[in-house]
Amino acid sequence: MPYIHRLHPEIIRFTDTFAIRWYGLSYLAGFLLGYLLLKRYIRKGSLKLTTDQLQDCLTAFCVFGILIGGRLGYFLFYDRETLFTHPLHLFKVWEGGMASHGGILGGIAVLAWYARKSGVSFWHLTDHFAIAAPLGIGFGRLANFINGELWGRPTDAPWGMIFPLARPEFNPWGRFKHLRYDLPTLQAYVREGLLVPRHPSQLYQAAAEGFGLFLLLFLLQRTRWASRKEGRLSVVFLLGYGMARFGVEFFREPDADIYFGWMSTGQYLTLYMFMLGFILFWLLERFSRVPNIQN
Repeated sequence: MPYIHRLHPEIIRFTDTFAIRWYGLSYLAGFLLGYLLLKRYIRKGSLKLTTDQLQDCLTAFCVFGILIGGRLGYFLFYDRETLFTHPLHLFKVWEGGMASHGGILGGIAVLAWYARKSGVSFWHLTDHFAIAAPLGIGFGRLANFINGELWGRPTDAPWGMIFPLARPEFNPWGRFKHLRYDLPTLQAYVREGLLVPRHPSQLYQAAAEGFGLFLLLFLLQRTRWASRKEGRLSVVFLLGYGMARFGVEFFREPDADIYFGWMSTGQYLTLYMFMLGFILFWLLERFSRVPNIQN
C-alpha cells in the first residue's frame, strides 16, 4: 500500500474561525530567513540599505508584491470566473490559492518602486532579493505538500503517494469531507482503484524552484562573474526558476487549460519568463552598462 497523505493543514485550532495553519507559517519562515540573510548582506556592506530601509522594503515586497501579486495572479491565470463573480474571494487568503508567477511579477514591481523611492539601483536590489526569494518559494511548496494540494500526475514509481483531494468528494465542500483523514475509507478507495499513486510534485518543486535555486544563487553571489555586473543574479533567477518550473510541470497534474495539446498553464506562463530572462541576459552581455530603473 503506497503512502496515503493524511497531514492536516492546521497546526492548532482556537475557534471555529481562527486557526494557525502550516501555509501561513511557511510564508512566515520564508520571510524571516530572507530577512536574516539580507540583513547579513547589509552588515557585510554588500547590500546598500539600512536595516530600517530593509524592513520597509521587505514588508512592501511580501505584502504588496508576493501576497497581493500572488493572489491576483492566481485568479487571473487560473480562476478568472471566481474573481469576476465573487471578487471578495481575493481576500480569503486562508483558503489558499497563490500563483508564483503573479508573486514574482508583484515583487519586481515593488522593487522597482522602492528603487525609485530610495535612490538605490534597481538591479542592486533585485540581485540581492533574487537570492532570498527562493527560500520563500521552497517553504511555500512544502506548505502545498502539507495541504495535500497541487499533486502530481499518476505514477508507478515506488515513491508515489495517495492524495485524497484528487477525488472531489474529499475536498472541503465534498460529500465525504469528514472522511478525508479516515484511513480505512482511503485504503478502500485505493484498493478499488479510485485513488492512485501520484508524483509528490510539490516536493520536486520545493527542491528545484526553491532550495536548489537558492543554493545556486548563494554560491554564484560569491563569484567574480556575478560581482562584475549588476543584474546577472537577477537573470539567473529568472532563467533558473523558469527551467525548474517548466521541467517539474511534466510531473505535476496539469491545469484545466492546456496549450498546444500538451503544455500546462504553468509552462505556458514560464515561456514569457524565459523570454524576459534571455532578453535581459542579451542586454547585460551586449552592453557594458545595464539599463537601470531609478530617479
